[in-house]
Amino acid sequence: MSARSRDVMQVHQERVPATWHAWPDWTLSALVALMPLSFSVEPDVKALPAALLFLCGLGLLWRAPVRQAYRAAATVVVAAVLLIALETVNVLWHGLGWRPLDHTAHVLLYVVVAAVFARPLCMPVVWSGFSLTAIVLGAVCLVQHYWLGVERAYGLNGGDSSAIECATLLLGLALMALVQWLRARAGSWRWWLHGAGMAFGMYGALLTQSRGPLLAFVPAFLLVLLVQARRTRRWRWCLALGGVVCLGGAIATATLHGAMLGRFTTIQQEVAGFDQGDPDGSVGERLEMWRTALRAFGEHPLAGVGVDQYARYAQAEIAAGRSDASIARYNQPHNEYLRALATGGLPLLLAVLAVFVLALRYFTRWMRDDDDAVAATATAGLAIALLYLLCALGESVFYRVMSQSFFFFLVLGLAVRVGYLANRPLREAPTAP
Repeated sequence: MSARSRDVMQVHQERVPATWHAWPDWTLSALVALMPLSFSVEPDVKALPAALLFLCGLGLLWRAPVRQAYRAAATVVVAAVLLIALETVNVLWHGLGWRPLDHTAHVLLYVVVAAVFARPLCMPVVWSGFSLTAIVLGAVCLVQHYWLGVERAYGLNGGDSSAIECATLLLGLALMALVQWLRARAGSWRWWLHGAGMAFGMYGALLTQSRGPLLAFVPAFLLVLLVQARRTRRWRWCLALGGVVCLGGAIATATLHGAMLGRFTTIQQEVAGFDQGDPDGSVGERLEMWRTALRAFGEHPLAGVGVDQYARYAQAEIAAGRSDASIARYNQPHNEYLRALATGGLPLLLAVLAVFVLALRYFTRWMRDDDDAVAATATAGLAIALLYLLCALGESVFYRVMSQSFFFFLVLGLAVRVGYLANRPLREAPTAP
């Protein structure tokens, strides 16, 4: 055997073990990329990626780099654990059994799954998977609206009632696509992919005609542009992009989707009707639900009426004539803060606020980091936290499993990811951003 042949064989033998040892991280990257799509489909197989990531997370928790990443993200993780603890105590206090802890169990699931983000994942695969999901779900909304004649597109999971959830998820994916699009080289395949993800995500959300998520998206979108402009000093470009997107959205709302514009213009009329004792329309019904939730809090300020017990309380109020029968079909008050007040009292409200505020504080700190991968990851987390903070004013974002899972999967995962990137040992080769 010649010396050249021996060298080639040696190089091949060195590469094979390296590739073999790297495959778990590629597999984890693919599973993480599939998660938003798994939240958005109906079949039970959607639980498989989460179950696999949970088992992997359990196996990773004992590793020192993972524990170090959790310590760095302690404020975000502790807020989620506090929410779990308070909901568990509330359920035990009211003697409600274990069924109301379904949502709590999902939060615990993603506390563990976040450990996967403290691995050298191939993040281009993850970000590309998120943008592909936005394209697929946006295309589904287009087919539903223009081909099937569905007035409010709702995606692949839950029927008409999931339009708000679908919009929230699509807009969250659009924000992450925006972060990556601003980082990609103009004209590259990633630039086109993330640009398409952003466009399909926003337009698909518009077709759901969900006012709350769309209104919450605007400040989150502008915040991402502001962060990028400050980081790159390309103020004119970012401001021009913001103007074009906002103008395009306004034109599409006003000209292509009269029903959507009508939903905005009827707000004042519905508020006036509520003041006159006629809670007609979605806004009037929301106001009636909010008034009922505040009454529940007034009667039970510390323990609430019990986790997931708002619907039972509202039915009793309707029967007593203190609430309007128009809200009988709702099982949550369409406001996360009032849902927390009504079902868990002041302690649960403080826990919900801590989840949002501490996440915003954590990501704001790291989005100014010199490492572009750290800053971009933190910016994505900040955008999601702000989107949900504002969405929670008009929707119970943690009551719906799809939107709750999407939030905790991303916020906890990205927080741990930031901690991992910021504390990488110098001997370790940098992971893909």
